[in-house]
Amino acid sequence: MDHRIGVWHERLGLTALGRREVVHAALVAVIVALIFSIFHFQGNTTDVRAFGRSALVWMVRRWTESTGDFSHGWLIPFVSMAVVWLRRRDLAAVPKKVSWVGTVVVCGALLLHWLGAKSQQTRLSLMGLILLIWGIPFYLFGWELAKRLIFPCAYLIYCIPLNFLDSITFPLRIFMAAVTTLLLNGMGIAAERSGSAIYSLAGGGFSFDVADPCSGLRSLLAMTALTAVYANFTQKTLVKKWILFLAAIPIAVAGNVARVTTVALVAEAFGEKPALGLYHDYSGYVVFAVGILLMVSAGYLLNVDFREAFERWKQMHTGRTS
Repeated sequence: MDHRIGVWHERLGLTALGRREVVHAALVAVIVALIFSIFHFQGNTTDVRAFGRSALVWMVRRWTESTGDFSHGWLIPFVSMAVVWLRRRDLAAVPKKVSWVGTVVVCGALLLHWLGAKSQQTRLSLMGLILLIWGIPFYLFGWELAKRLIFPCAYLIYCIPLNFLDSITFPLRIFMAAVTTLLLNGMGIAAERSGSAIYSLAGGGFSFDVADPCSGLRSLLAMTALTAVYANFTQKTLVKKWILFLAAIPIAVAGNVARVTTVALVAEAFGEKPALGLYHDYSGYVVFAVGILLMVSAGYLLNVDFREAFERWKQMHTGRTS
């Protein structure tokens, strides 16, 4: 029997290394199937009649909500996989060994899923899924590989619809209206604010309300997701990566303030109808144009060695004066 198996292995071209790869591939396939089964058939306990038992279906339906606040969720898995692909050589080169600490992580992930199912908190179950996606490679291949997967796995958190963030929508609306009113008055356009509404004090001027879609929550989530990837690839130290990532919050707010302010400027110049119609529909590009410009500028400044730049400037200035 062993001889026949060996003959078939030779016919199929399976060396010892090849057989090991086949075993690993089969193991990965089994693990993926088990994970899918757990989270698809027993992942959701919240409003089962509407969403079924699948945590994955529950999550995807949140991405397709009419508000569009979590529509970026469609892109997040592809970005995460792209990061892994771009770093595949580094991942392949690291020393690999089984880590029993990874077993603890896997058990913790399964416990988190169980707690989420028992408490009807599907978001907890999805957090358990992300932890499981990181913990299994941790167990199979060790810490050196796992620490390189922290970012692409943690990035998947953006897939989870964090609906509790809706609570900051109204404060954001008030802030946008207040800052826009301040800027308009600073530019010589008399305006006043009432709640989240902005009124022109000129006769026949504009009046509009900073509604929920204009609060900036959507751009805040999208901008922090974009900045996280940009910081991970452009910054050399963990501290600088975190600084740039956290800077995405004021950057997103600044972009949205620019959007609301330009809507008011267009309304002042051409009237409410074009401002709240065509321009408003396409003014989202203003948010990301300003946001990306500020993000790249902040990343550049973080990478500048100001001491070296000062020394170069000093030498140039000394050379000119001499």
